[in-house]
Amino acid sequence: MTATVTLYDPTAPRGDAGGTPKGARTALAGAVVGFIDNAKPNFNHLVDDLAEVLIGKYGVARVVKRRKTSASIPVRPEVVAALSGECDVVIAGSGD
Repeated sequence: MTATVTLYDPTAPRGDAGGTPKGARTALAGAVVGFIDNAKPNFNHLVDDLAEVLIGKYGVARVVKRRKTSASIPVRPEVVAALSGECDVVIAGSGD
């Protein structure tokens, strides 16, 4: 099975103040956002707060959270497959 993966460079230059970079999605309203918790301390608390903001302020329809069993192992392929079928965007996170 071949899948398309889109990567975004978090170091990309910022757009002009008040402007939006060309091609950027301007709204998350109605989107489903997924989080992969890498099992480090405190990330679950951060995700809970982010979920509240994403839903309340940006109109995200739903937040899906999945937790790895350990930070030292990769996420299981079936979890990646499930999230990619269910979410518009997935964020892999870290805590401490």
